[in-house]
Amino acid sequence: MNASKKIVVMGGTGLIGSRTVALLRAAGHEVMAASPSTGVDAFTGEGLADALRGADAVVDVTNLPSSDPAAVMSFFRTSTENLMAAEAAAGVRVHILLSIVGADRLRGNFHLDAKVVQEELVRQSGQPHTIVRATQFFEFLGALADGSTVDGAVRLAKCQFQPIAADEVAAALAGAATADAINGVIEIAGPERAGFAEIVGRYLRAVGDPRAVEADADVGYFGGRVSDLSLVPLGEARLGRTDLDGWLQSRKSAA
Repeated sequence: MNASKKIVVMGGTGLIGSRTVALLRAAGHEVMAASPSTGVDAFTGEGLADALRGADAVVDVTNLPSSDPAAVMSFFRTSTENLMAAEAAAGVRVHILLSIVGADRLRGNFHLDAKVVQEELVRQSGQPHTIVRATQFFEFLGALADGSTVDGAVRLAKCQFQPIAADEVAAALAGAATADAINGVIEIAGPERAGFAEIVGRYLRAVGDPRAVEADADVGYFGGRVSDLSLVPLGEARLGRTDLDGWLQSRKSAA
């Protein structure tokens, strides 16, 4: 069993962060769920030095839900620069970054473009690090459908999709935070690969949503140009155990 560590989870109150915090605490680690609501803000630098004092690891799952490309780029660039500088000063042993599978291949989506810049800042910082790239989450399927609805129908890029459960993303991050840095990338995905429209269509039917779902070769991914494999791992990836049907069943059981 790993010795107890002090781990700071930036964005520790959100979907992935809260799950990561819970897993690490259950394993006996001292964990801070850091976010602006708890007085720690990577973008402004507020509270960073105090939060990172004595920390062994930092897990960064911060995000900015904005439709302004400049604001998103500024957030990821500034937050990451502040965080890496603070970690170096505090002697943090390993930095874990949550990123997105395909970010380095799918150009034109401003959020993914900003994640590419964030990854590069982590690499250039000199800090020991592990980058965990995940596919899209099952928990976001409804939002993906809503953001792709035109005239009552869901129009999605014609490509492959391999979503993963948030719980399994959190488990991968918790594992990376308690291991040695690899100074490279781990990719994680769900066990089931199928068409984007097929998976979203199955989800909508399961939740009783009557919207039609169409695969359209002329539709990109929220501004990004896609090929068939843009959103899935190309090489070796760690696969979760939860497929769409299993995730839907777990939601029913928890309701």
